[in-house]
Amino acid sequence: MEIEGRDFMNTPPLKTVRFGGNVVATLAKFKQGDTSDYELLKHQLADPDIKDAQIINWLQEFRNCVTQLSKDHEQLIYVALRLPWLGRSPAVVEEYLSFLSNLVSAQTVYLRACLKMVVSNFKPSEFLSVCVDILITQYGYFEDVLSFDQCHQALQLIGRYVPSTSCFLMPILIENFPFVQKSSRTLECYVHNLLRVAVYIPSLRRDVLELIISRMLKLDVSNTVQQELKGEQEEEGLFDMDEDVCSVKSSPAGTNVMVHPVAERLDTLMVVLLAFIKDMCHVNGCLDVERTKDLYKDLVCVFDKLILPTHASCHVQYALFYLCSFRLALAEAFLEHLWRLLQSQSHPAVLRQSAAGYMGSFLARANFLPVATVRACLDLLVPWLHLYIDSQDSGSRAYCDITLHGPFYNACQAVFYTLIFRHRSILEGNMKKGLAYLQSLNLERIVMCQLNPLKVCLPAVTNMFAAITRSSKLIEPLYQVWEEPADTEVDTVTTKRCSDADEDDFLRGETPETKGVMGMTPGSYESHLHSPSSVGSPPISFLQRPF
Repeated sequence: MEIEGRDFMNTPPLKTVRFGGNVVATLAKFKQGDTSDYELLKHQLADPDIKDAQIINWLQEFRNCVTQLSKDHEQLIYVALRLPWLGRSPAVVEEYLSFLSNLVSAQTVYLRACLKMVVSNFKPSEFLSVCVDILITQYGYFEDVLSFDQCHQALQLIGRYVPSTSCFLMPILIENFPFVQKSSRTLECYVHNLLRVAVYIPSLRRDVLELIISRMLKLDVSNTVQQELKGEQEEEGLFDMDEDVCSVKSSPAGTNVMVHPVAERLDTLMVVLLAFIKDMCHVNGCLDVERTKDLYKDLVCVFDKLILPTHASCHVQYALFYLCSFRLALAEAFLEHLWRLLQSQSHPAVLRQSAAGYMGSFLARANFLPVATVRACLDLLVPWLHLYIDSQDSGSRAYCDITLHGPFYNACQAVFYTLIFRHRSILEGNMKKGLAYLQSLNLERIVMCQLNPLKVCLPAVTNMFAAITRSSKLIEPLYQVWEEPADTEVDTVTTKRCSDADEDDFLRGETPETKGVMGMTPGSYESHLHSPSSVGSPPISFLQRPF
């Protein structure tokens, strides 16, 4: 043994391979009441400097006696499950996966512990989360990539040996979801890994989407509230994707940066979700209709359960809008769904109002909708409004009251808002036929009825609507004006009826705050990602997205 030249004070003790007997002998002693070797084994397994060869040796011994590892040895198993196997040599990873397979097959009592171990590694290390920018700059990749792949390999292997895995997995995924105050990096990694689980365990996809969207809604609403408190956002919208909503401002260096951490986290998760939607709906670059329809059904269910009842959500609903842009039939199915919700007497009024708001906002802003679809929806909405007026005119409730007629007012605003943005396309091609169609809607009766919808609807909407329906002399000049929105100037008479703030907000695509009817605030569908290209096609394939 070489001792000379060794600095005793500054040199750690030389490592020994192991102490005590093998695992089988240790378990036998433990059963007889001798716990000395058992405690020593736990201590050696917990050594942070344990070597690959030691891990392999221990795991092989565990595999040979896995049937003996009953509930009485749960402390030992928990220590073994914490072995640092991720990112180790292929031999260690292979041996650990074999150990997991044998364990869950022979001792299903440890299934939850194994699942918790895997899911706990869906988040990056704290160091990587804090130093994400430095690591990207210096190395261009993350060590997490390999670890995440190995986690999913383990999860799929467990599922293969225990078919009931999916029944136990969802509560663990919910329990381990990071707090929304965590870094963007942590949330991004966890959500990405959840969506990967949804790919190979499709039975969990709807639940996974519900979990992710529920957390995103918390960020969305929190972002809206924070900005309103700071006076940076005075509006709220159903599909409000404007730049100021996302709090993007120019930094001193001239680059766009997120001012609010909440907005940054939400923006990051939106990118991940949209990338997932795109990849799930396309195979080799082509739209897979059946896969797209299945995903649409899941998202609509989540929309009804979470998004529709949520007030002040401005961004998350854009995921469904993005999916509908892939195929006209999906967009029309969504509009029909909203229409059924609006008519349904069995739903609460607030949900019917929200459905009407989404319907009008969708019709107004979705540029992939042909004019025929817009007209078809107007042909449903407008007659419904007339029938509603007929049912109220002779009654004692035929007066302006938001609590009594909320869905009616929202439907009115949906029609007004749609015509503001679509009247030009309705008039295009044949002005005479277009004017005849608009006249056939008999909008004057709706506006002049005793329920007085213009008193309730958003001032900016009512004034712009009035500007395009006074006479044909006003329609033609406005038709030209709306070709170049940046240079738009509303008629002087109209401008006086609307405050400068409301008018400017509306022309920028923003939505003034609703003073009366909840869920009555159509917004814009502009990019939450602050760049048109990034919304139309998420930048990187979801399943191949580097971490």
